[in-house]
Formats: sequence, C-alpha cells, structure tokens
Amino acid sequence: MSLHADAWSTLASWRPDYYTQEALRQAFLGYLAARPDACQRSCAAGHITASALVFDAGGEHLLLTLHPRVGKWVQLGGHCEPSDSTLAGAALREATEESGIADLRIDPVPVHVDVHPITCSLGVPTRHFDVRFAVRAPRGAHPVRSAESLDLRWWPVDALPDEDGELDMMLAVLR
Repeated sequence: MSLHADAWSTLASWRPDYYTQEALRQAFLGYLAARPDACQRSCAAGHITASALVFDAGGEHLLLTLHPRVGKWVQLGGHCEPSDSTLAGAALREATEESGIADLRIDPVPVHVDVHPITCSLGVPTRHFDVRFAVRAPRGAHPVRSAESLDLRWWPVDALPDEDGELDMMLAVLR
C-alpha cells in the first residue's frame, strides 16, 4: 500500500469526537482525493505531515522540541519521506530521529489533525496538513536533542509551555 493510500485509509476510518476535528478530517480527505502528490514534500500547495505526541512511560510528561523555524515548543514530527509507507510509521520515524529514543510505541489511530501555514524546506509559503499520533516512551527514556531542534525536554502535561493553547487542545482531545 502506498503512503497516499494509507493516509486515505487512516483518515477515512478515524472518527474524532470533536466537530472541528471531523470538519478537518473531511478537508484532509478532500485534499487527498484532489492531490495524488499530497503526501510529498514537493507538493508546494501543501502536504501531509506526521507528528508524535511523545509521552513518558507514566503518561505524566510530554516531550517537546523548541522548533528553530517556528520559535516555540511543539510536538515532534515532520515531513513524510519516500521510504514511509504509513502515516503512523512516518510519525514514529520522526519521533525516533528527533528524540534519540529507541523502542517508542505508537498508537496507529490519529489523535488530532491540524492545518497550519509555514515556510518549510521548499523556501516558499505552504501548508502542513499535520496528522498527529500518541506515542509512549519506554521507562527511563533519556532524549537526545537532534540538529533539528534548539532544545528538547520533558514537560509536565499540566504545565506545558503553550502560548497559543494548541498543545492543551491536543491533550484535551486525548482525555
């Protein structure tokens, strides 16, 4: 199965609890139907990305990265690569690369979706159609910051550095 087919299948079978998430899910499906290149970074109109909400083993802390382009603390994740065959696999790959943590476990059912404008590696304004998954780190996991991050650290889920409320909104969906 191709990544595009997996993205379609994953989003077609997901049933979010919130109306706004359902509206975005429908928009993602429409975008995938209209754009066979929707999962490719080269799709300048916008492309599907995959993110991971990485929780510690006890679920009490969330691993966040200080993103150099965005300038704020966000979940781990990024572009799908040609070698990715599933969205969950892309999110897990990104989480592993950006955290340095082995043996992460992912729930393959999305927990949240978002569309946001960004100037990414294409160097032109575009949109990320981000599909987000919950990931659990093994007990005693120690993250190692990658070159893609200015900082990387565990934050208590009840004290996140969340200026715009986006992280709290994602966690509310999980609760």
